[in-house]
Amino acid sequence: MSALRLHESCGLQEPFMASLMDWNKVIDECGPNAGNNYTRFERMLILSVVRAASETAIDLSSPRVIFIISTTKGNVELLDEDKCANMSYSRIFLSEAAKQVTYYFKNPNKAIVVSNACISGLCAQIMAMRMLQSGDYDYAVTVGCDVQSPFIISGFQSFKALSQSQCKPFDKNRDGLNLGEAAATIIYGRKSVASVEKEDWVISRGAIRNDANHISGPSRTGEGSFRALQSVIEDIDDLAFVNVHGTATLYNDEMESIALGRAGLRLVPVTGLKGYYGHTMGAAGVLETIISMWAIDDNTVLATRGFETPGVSVPLKVSKHNQYTGKRSFIKLLSGFGGCNAAVLFKKGGSL
Repeated sequence: MSALRLHESCGLQEPFMASLMDWNKVIDECGPNAGNNYTRFERMLILSVVRAASETAIDLSSPRVIFIISTTKGNVELLDEDKCANMSYSRIFLSEAAKQVTYYFKNPNKAIVVSNACISGLCAQIMAMRMLQSGDYDYAVTVGCDVQSPFIISGFQSFKALSQSQCKPFDKNRDGLNLGEAAATIIYGRKSVASVEKEDWVISRGAIRNDANHISGPSRTGEGSFRALQSVIEDIDDLAFVNVHGTATLYNDEMESIALGRAGLRLVPVTGLKGYYGHTMGAAGVLETIISMWAIDDNTVLATRGFETPGVSVPLKVSKHNQYTGKRSFIKLLSGFGGCNAAVLFKKGGSL
């Protein structure tokens, strides 16, 4: 199923395809403690962390817990004075929004905000790995979130990057991306190699490689993505799949195919998830990591929704239908504006 729908209002001249939250449900779930004192963005962050933490016994107020927040736009909608009426203008700053979240959980540490275009969610997870390896913290609450607004949507429309139909990653008829709203949280803990259990998910390696190709266009040779992949690959035969950025724009998918081919990954299954819920920006790296973990837990390589006919120059094994896998590791790949690229290798504990 897909949550993508065509929206024709929101004060914009053109309709747009996106998956948007039911905000009445979000407000109801947040409850009175996250009411009018918090923005939409902050409510989403809080709700996601609450849900993730409810499955653990971790004390989020402990100084041994660090919050790492991934977002590309944060409270940018507060630039609209009508929406800023009941909020301090300082909440437009990412650091101030992050402070609201740590205050809610009574955490004494200054949150780390990662905002590096579309790769923010993977950068945040690499940061979590490094913070835990330092020994300064026992847990890293890694949460990605973005909400849509006329500011963001009109910006993508000005790039002519949006499709008014459901996106088609890697397909020859792809004509642009769809947008989405999401918040997603992974709480990472520090463990010794000897104590890793069979069901634990582990960040094995992470790399950020920037090629500075263009303010918005990706490298035509996939240079940054190739270098990032090259830095994290261990044994290609152990990979269940590569979960790609797969925005369904002409240049992104072509660039990713070239990078994957250069990295020797043509025969590894490729799966993209944006046909289900669109491009969730700062949440994408965290959300798509979680879904990829769940897929392997279910022994499944997920279908790339919207893909029918290959439309990139390098032949890839794009997953057209759900298929079985018995392998226990995957690579998550992202790229973004400014020529930034990131890749992370994740392993199920028993495959270490």
